[in-house]
Amino acid sequence: MYGTCHVRDMACRQHSDHPLHRWDQAGSLHVGSRSPFSLAALPSGMNTRSIGSLSVSVIGIGCNNFGWHIGEEQSREVIFAALDAGITHFDTAELYGSGESEAILSRALGNRRNDVVLASKFGYGTDGTPETIRSSIEGSLSRLQTDRIDLYYIHRPDPNTPIADTLGELSKLVDEGKVREIGCSGFSEAQLQEAASAGTSSRFTAIQNEYSLLHREPEAGMLSTCRELAVAFVPYFPLKSGLLTGKYRLGETAPEDTRLAGKKGSRFETMGDKVLTTEHLTAVERLISFAEARDHTILDLAFAYLLAHEPVVSVIAGATKPYQIHANAAATEWALSPADLDEVRMLLSP
Repeated sequence: MYGTCHVRDMACRQHSDHPLHRWDQAGSLHVGSRSPFSLAALPSGMNTRSIGSLSVSVIGIGCNNFGWHIGEEQSREVIFAALDAGITHFDTAELYGSGESEAILSRALGNRRNDVVLASKFGYGTDGTPETIRSSIEGSLSRLQTDRIDLYYIHRPDPNTPIADTLGELSKLVDEGKVREIGCSGFSEAQLQEAASAGTSSRFTAIQNEYSLLHREPEAGMLSTCRELAVAFVPYFPLKSGLLTGKYRLGETAPEDTRLAGKKGSRFETMGDKVLTTEHLTAVERLISFAEARDHTILDLAFAYLLAHEPVVSVIAGATKPYQIHANAAATEWALSPADLDEVRMLLSP
């Protein structure tokens, strides 16, 4: 008989007694048969899944706030909280804080660099040429004070550079040992398929795109394309800019000093107008009721829902405070059943 794997189950905690599992047609995870997207566990109890040769915690931390929205001291507190929670997947980019995110992360990790998987990105849709890749990797390696980047993404597609040229240079970095795995972000299904047929020695083993309970576009085809190509899917914006934390409620004013409160002069001043819609907030109320009826929070549900879908391997969420890290890590303790997933999809149906 199949059962849903849960982080508290002792079988899930032991590498030597690793549970077999399968995914059903709806994308739900069940113990029982092998899959390339295997569950293991860290000593802390945090599950891990695979991106190519890498083993990453199922919750990752987006480092876009470091050196951009918060300073070094506060960033260090968040990084240490992540390490204590068993999070090993740290996702940064040369773009974040104009490189300061990478530098802060390196200084905080210190001699624990080998305990984590470092992911970084280059080229935000403007330049995927071999020359730029070479310059970018050297800059990131220097700021991160490391001899290799574990997972190196092209941040956005470059419409002016053939993908075979980009992949060719990235393959050289893998051959040189400067990069272990390569990925892409913001690619469409067609672009991912084109990359898969490029014929280079290394291929994309991960894609990072937006995915959340309120942005389910990947379910329309991208997830199945990733399954066919054996590409790991890494969601970003899983909490829809904080809307799925439960702090924003239908009929209530957004709390002060929050991202969606529309503070005048803030770079997020108009974001609330786009996100805090009646449609979104009505859906949030339904999701809160569903989660609370099962003694969980909507934040728990936001992570659990994504992690129940193959080929999602690690959910990237930013944080500015340690308590946010603790809440994100705790969300892995809820494994949704097929019936749960069906009910959530019904709640989100138009």
